[in-house]
Amino acid sequence: MVSDTLPPLPAGFAAPEGFAAHDVFTSPIKRSVEPVGPGFLAHARRTLRGRTWSEDEKIEAERNVKKIEDDSGDDIIEDEPEDPEMLRHDPKQWKEQDHYAVLGLSKYRYKATDEQIRVAHRRKVLKHHPDKKAAQGIADQDGFFKCIQKAFEVLTDPVKRRQFDSVDKKADVKLPKKGETGDFIKMWGPVFEAEARFSNKQPVPLLGTMESTKDEVDNFYSFWFNFDSWRTFEYLDEDVPDDTSNRDNKRYIEKKNRAARQKHKKEDNARLNKLVDDALKSDPRIKMFKEAEKKEKERRKWEREAGARAEAEAAKKAKEEAERKKKEEEEAAKAAKENQKKSKEAAKNAKKKNKRAIRGSIKDVNYFSSEPSPEDINNISLDVDYIIEKLDDMQLDNVASKVTGVTDADKVKAAFTDIVSELSSAGKITSGSLKYFSQ
Repeated sequence: MVSDTLPPLPAGFAAPEGFAAHDVFTSPIKRSVEPVGPGFLAHARRTLRGRTWSEDEKIEAERNVKKIEDDSGDDIIEDEPEDPEMLRHDPKQWKEQDHYAVLGLSKYRYKATDEQIRVAHRRKVLKHHPDKKAAQGIADQDGFFKCIQKAFEVLTDPVKRRQFDSVDKKADVKLPKKGETGDFIKMWGPVFEAEARFSNKQPVPLLGTMESTKDEVDNFYSFWFNFDSWRTFEYLDEDVPDDTSNRDNKRYIEKKNRAARQKHKKEDNARLNKLVDDALKSDPRIKMFKEAEKKEKERRKWEREAGARAEAEAAKKAKEEAERKKKEEEEAAKAAKENQKKSKEAAKNAKKKNKRAIRGSIKDVNYFSSEPSPEDINNISLDVDYIIEKLDDMQLDNVASKVTGVTDADKVKAAFTDIVSELSSAGKITSGSLKYFSQ
């Protein structure tokens, strides 16, 4: 029971000037009061169960550890060995610690889900909780537990986690070396997949495959050359003093931090542009597209020029055909001329031959007498020459055929007599124009 009697006023007490009572105390009431709270419960537990302070603390630590084990959810993340150096890390240097490694999430990093972070935190608490260390009799091991709590604090705060992810170089993927050969997609795909975590625009187009279309590849590089990054560098800021005793120094540090962030941002943009440019230069698909485009241009050019070539070819063929016909006509004309000339020559020669044959025929029959007189020879010769001049080619050939090789004088003479009669009938020979055959 607690006494409700108020202590008496000091001797010589006087109310201050202007003091006025607003009310009076009510009559006292007796009530039952019971002690409560963790301290009283721990006292009661030790008293009822007969434990000493150390025994009770050890048993309760084991109970707390078991409770954490029951709620750990270890099945959703893989166990990760702990680096001894990390266990000795100074919690005051929390900006230098790898928060993902502290919680055993090095494999997951920025891909770790909230649930994985929660489970990883429970697992680490289970292993490094001061109660368990105390139960195991291990002292002065609270430093790493503070690192665990700080990592959990950073990674469960979206703003702080984004700031840490911005400078988490262990999440970066190593770039292919200059001139390195191999599967382009396998070498560069993981690089762009890692860089995509900084994009404000989602979803982010990734590298694709060797079968990607030209439009897909062009859209990919267009997106990355105009990459909108949320990456910030506040995590690297120099700590600003909490006190306001020196406002100029505080402003100076804040200004210095802003300048450092801008510098880091500029350097990161340049780094990303160079990365994309290097990938573009070594992308075999670009070469394939250029070759295909070149062939397509050549094809379209060939098609444009096809009509002109066909027209030129047709004109060429027409010209060649005209020249051929002209040449054939010229050759035909030349051949006809030559044939005509040959025919004339042949006719002329035949005419000469026939004339010789006719003239020779009278000699072969000795001028129609065994002993012709000079006068008969002369007259007959003149008449034969005269007759020959009056004969056309057909008549000349006819007469020659009758007298050539004939040795009978009467037959030769009859042939001349017949032709003279024919010529006379035609009016080519007049009476008195012949001396021998007119007799």
